[in-house]
Order: sequence, then C-alpha cells, then structure tokens
Amino acid sequence: MINSTNELEFSKEEIKSEISKCTSLTHVEESGSKEKSICLNEKNGYQDTVYVKAANIFQGIRIEKAPDKVLVRYGSEPVLASPDFEDEQSQRLSYELAFSALKYQDILENILIDSCFYPNVSIPDALTSLVVVMLYDFQDRKFQSRLISDEEQSISEVQEVENLLNSFKTKLAAALARCRIKHDALSIYHILPETVRKQEQRASTLPLYAWVNTCKISPEVVCDDLKKEGYTRVKSAFDFECKSFCVDQHCSDVLIFPSHLKSELLNIELCTDYKLLFQDKSRSLAVHSVKTLLNMDDDILLVNMGSWYTVAHMSTLTNQSTSKIYVCGVKSQTKESELKDLFTNMGCKNIELLHENFTDIEAKDQRLQKVKVILLLPRCSGLGVSNPIEFILNENEDAELLKDHSKGTIAEDKLNVLVEQQYEQLKHAMQFNKAQAIVYCTCSVYPEENEVVVKKALELGVEGNNKVQPYRLSPPVLPLCSAKEIRSSIDKFFKVEPSEITNGCFLAVLTRERDPSETVSVKDVLARAAAKGLLDGIELAKTSKREKKKKKPKTALAKPINESMSTQIKITEFLNRELRPHINRPETLTTKACLPQKNTNQTSIAPQKKAGKMPPYALMPTFMKNLPSTSKVSERQTSTMRPRPEDKMIALKPVEIVLPPVMMSYAGSQVNKNQIPAHFYYRWIGGKTGGLITPSSSKKLEKPKENLPSSAVRHPQPWL
Repeated sequence: MINSTNELEFSKEEIKSEISKCTSLTHVEESGSKEKSICLNEKNGYQDTVYVKAANIFQGIRIEKAPDKVLVRYGSEPVLASPDFEDEQSQRLSYELAFSALKYQDILENILIDSCFYPNVSIPDALTSLVVVMLYDFQDRKFQSRLISDEEQSISEVQEVENLLNSFKTKLAAALARCRIKHDALSIYHILPETVRKQEQRASTLPLYAWVNTCKISPEVVCDDLKKEGYTRVKSAFDFECKSFCVDQHCSDVLIFPSHLKSELLNIELCTDYKLLFQDKSRSLAVHSVKTLLNMDDDILLVNMGSWYTVAHMSTLTNQSTSKIYVCGVKSQTKESELKDLFTNMGCKNIELLHENFTDIEAKDQRLQKVKVILLLPRCSGLGVSNPIEFILNENEDAELLKDHSKGTIAEDKLNVLVEQQYEQLKHAMQFNKAQAIVYCTCSVYPEENEVVVKKALELGVEGNNKVQPYRLSPPVLPLCSAKEIRSSIDKFFKVEPSEITNGCFLAVLTRERDPSETVSVKDVLARAAAKGLLDGIELAKTSKREKKKKKPKTALAKPINESMSTQIKITEFLNRELRPHINRPETLTTKACLPQKNTNQTSIAPQKKAGKMPPYALMPTFMKNLPSTSKVSERQTSTMRPRPEDKMIALKPVEIVLPPVMMSYAGSQVNKNQIPAHFYYRWIGGKTGGLITPSSSKKLEKPKENLPSSAVRHPQPWL
C-alpha cells in the first residue's frame, strides 16, 4: 500500500489516464455470410471457450511458489471441462493467452491482493486460474467491457468472473498504476526480464518459413504461382514489403514470407493441397544435412519426430531413390492410421512407422540393417526459439516449455534431466553398427545440450572396444551453405543464433571413419555429389534389379563414350577429393574408386601417331586411358564399350555446352611437336537419344610448354 498522499493522487491521475486512453469499440456488420470469429475484435476479448481453455493450460504450467510466499491459492484440478479445440486459430489464441498470464503471474497476483479482490471476493480455488487469465485480458484492453456476439455460446463461470472483475474495475486499475510506479515502468511489459523482452521483440518480426513439397510441385512453379497471386519475390528477408517472399539462403526448397501473411497464405491452394507447408527452418536444415550423407539405397531412421512434417520433408528429398524412412514411437493404431492418410495426401510413399520407442529398439534389429543415417531431434529446452507458441503447436512439444520461456532461463535440475536424456539417445544411436552417420539437431542455446553432449558421446566411442570404425565430427554440408557459416574448422558445428529473421539452431554431424577394406561405388559418390548441388540439372537413374543381384568387382566400370561425357569432367574433381584424397598428383583424372594406391603411379598415355586426324579413342576422356594395364579386370572393363541401360546419366533438357580448352601432352620423341595442337575444344550436344562430344577446331595453335610433365593432364578447371 502507498502511504504518500502525492503518490496516491498521482495514481488517481494514472487511473484517469488509463480510462481516457480507451477508445470506443464499434461492432461492424458485414453484409452476406460471415464466418464465426474467435477474436471478436482487436483488444476486445475472446470467446468464453478460449478463456476456459487458456485457464486450463495456465493451470498446468503455472509457477508454484513456496508455502510462505503463496498469495493466491489455486486448485489442483482442471478449471472446467472443455471440448477439443475447434480449429488451429482457437488453439493458438488459448496458448497465447495462457502464456501471457504466465509471464505476468507475479504482477497479476499482486494486483488481485492490492485491489482487495482477494480475500474480499469469495470464489472457489478451482476458478483462480480463470480469474488470472481474464484479468490479464481485462487490463490489456484498458479495463473496457467486452462485446459479446449473439452467436457465441456463453459459459456461466466465465460470465460470473467477468462481472466480478467489472465491479472491481477502478480498484484494479489503481493497483496496476501503483505497480507501474513502483517499478518505474511505462507499462507492465517493461517489468519483464530483459531476456523475455528481447525474445518478444524477435518474435514480432520473425518471418514464416515454408518448404515446397516436391512430390507434388517444383519450387519454380510455386514461385510462379505466387507471382500470379500478386506476391513479389525479393532477394532476402530484409527486403520484405507488404506482400513479398524470398528463397532461403541455405535450402533451395524453402521459401520465406512476412509473418503477417500467414492467415492469408493458409487459405491459398498451395497450402490447402499440401504443396507448401510451414515449419521452422531448423528442421529443414536437419533433413537437408541427412540428404547429403545418403547413397542411392540407404535407409534413414528418424528419432523424436515432434512434427510429422519433418518426416514428410525427408520423404520428398528421397522420393527419387529406393530409400526407406523409419519413424519410431507411433504406438496408437488410430494415430498410425491418421499419419498414413496424411502421408498419402502429401504424396509420400517410402515411410515405415515403428511402434517401439527408439531406446527400446535393439541395434541388431533386422528391419534396420540398411539404415545408414540416423536423424536425432531430442527434446531440448528450446530457448533458441523466439516464438515458443508456434514451436509447441508445430512440433507437438510439451506446454511445459512455456514455463522456462516465461523467465528466459531454465532451472539447473531440469537442464540436467534433458542433457541426460540427450546423451542416452545419442549413445544408443552410436550402437547401430550398420549406421554410418548421425545428424544431431536442437533449438537450444545452452552448450550443455549441444557441444558438450556431442563431445562426451564421441569420447565414449573412442574409449570403447567396438570392432566398427569410430565416429568423428564432420562439418555439416548444405547445398547453399558457405564455408564462413561453419563455426570453425576445429569444432565443425553449425550454429544459428536467434535473430529477427530466424530461430536459434544447433547442428552436428557425426560420421564413421571409412573402413579401408570397404569399397564405395562411383554411383554412391555421384548420389552424394548430386545432393550437395554439384550435379545440377542431372538425374540419376534408379538401380535395376539385375544390378542388385550381380556382385560388382572392386573396380568401377567407366561410362561409354556416348553417355554422360559432359558430366565426367565436372565430377572428377569431386571423385578425387571424396575417394582418394591421398593421391600426390590430383591433376590425374580417374573414376577408379577402389583402385590400389600402388597402381596410380603406373598410368601413362600412349603416343599419338598423327595430330591432324585423331582416331576415335582420342575423344575418350583422360581417365579412361589412365587405367592400369596390369589389371586383367581393368583391361576387360576398358574394352567393354557397349552401352548399358542401367545407371544412365540422363540430361533433363537438350543443351549445348562448350567446354574450356584442355591442354594435352604427348609422349614419345617421334612426334613432331610443332604439329601438335595445344588446345582442343569439345562441344557436347544433348538430345533425346543422349549426348555426343564433338571436337571443334581451334582458332590458334600454339606450342605446349616444355616444362609440363608428359604423363599428366592439366587444365584450370574453372567450371568445377
């Protein structure tokens, strides 16, 4: 209570000011049919059902105080029985109202005591949560009466609490004014901790992220459709206008929109037909990281899938392969049926649902023997998320997260519980011997949930006596990710700090060291290269059944001349870097993924007899002539030039590519060097029947440099 008369008079002025600021609200009637509105008008209150649902949510997440500090008593049972949410909008409004009451719980309780609402008003303890929720909304609309629609279904308990609050309107406004004076704050918003205020500011500007369902439509068509709807494409989220969008800088299938467009976008055909789906960017980063680690036929295991959209996004990225996606923890038959219907409507066909929890599945489970990559999205504090309401609703998270977000921090004992769960799941994932990589992703800003957990699990793997290759930390590879965005070359973690345009995200990729006795086919390397964006415009054909039955030798068969010649030069640099980083001469081009190191120094180029007229094999790429002659298998494969139907590199559209000049060197002293053209230009023409490389006459002949070695092919490779 305030003892000073001046302060009391000033509080009365504050009360008058509060009431004078209130504007009269008019109810505008629109002609024709009108949908039922959840929020009747801005700052005009909610429907009775929203108050009840918000009170029930608040009852479950409110902060319990010590017995000696309890000011207001709450009941232990739900406030009132209420039906399920009518739609997504009513659910979101209920969570937002409950979260607001939670953030201001201490202030609202002090206002109820200071205004003598308690203990003068006799009301059951079970309705206290309803009083607190409705009091927050009452002061937020400047203590003005609520306009009630005739179509609204009224609830007697809500009407009773509202009448009591209206009868104490003046005293409640005076108590609020005194609270603001005590904290020297312009509004109760400025009483919140700084971390919570910054979080609210970020949430107000946070844009919307949506990924394109490529099973139904391409990103290019989506952009064209949005432009037809009047949306303007801009370069980045910082250039947003009233009705605009942009493409994400990391994921080419993710679009970004201003937050105020969500209600409008949800009603367009792209969203209603599951072609454009809203989800936090961190989940898109996780699935794209998994995609870059996959070979053609690898299966994926998804752990702790809060949002089923994450499963669907992973399915769209692997739609062209024979990979299967296994999801844990679907125990209910009803839920399983609902998910199958959802995935069918979204066009996803390679998803397998498992009833067991992840930690209950044995590493030797026969169903998961082809699983090569595990995506782990553990439960975390989520304090890197600016808008916790959207995170909880979209990712099906527990509302208990709001308790931590209301304070901007998490209790140490609760953090330790989360860290232990994360460590156990990561440790269990490392026990799957067939798996070759683990992607670990959180929305936390605490190192204990991120770097510390990952490093601790890696140390355990080093100390163990496992027969399989140990895990090591690898930098995440995203198609549009720059090297500067990797935190450091030592840590190799990908971190996004919370900002006005994105939520916080932590990403770690654990891969096994490659076993020297194992072989990796060129087909698998090409699949990873395509996932990393190195083979744009090229589609890899699926593996045929005949090829699956046949065991391939350790050496890879080179492609025929009339197939995919234009793509070989583009990918040879990637093959050398991926499969044979230890070769001393990186200029030598080869596709021998499993060739022993001792044979690489035996490659040579046969002397050319005539420079003016080149034999047919002269158009053969250099790596075909660099195969060792000592291997019978290599000779047999080199001589086999018959086209094969499987594993074709198919050009998406006819194109004409003029490749940069390639400097050729010739061995032997019998050749006249003045007659040797120094540069050859090759032109690749793609059509319906394949591609063909044809030589083009050089405009200028010049003598090759004498100091170049005769057994190597050198070129600047500017196109790679």
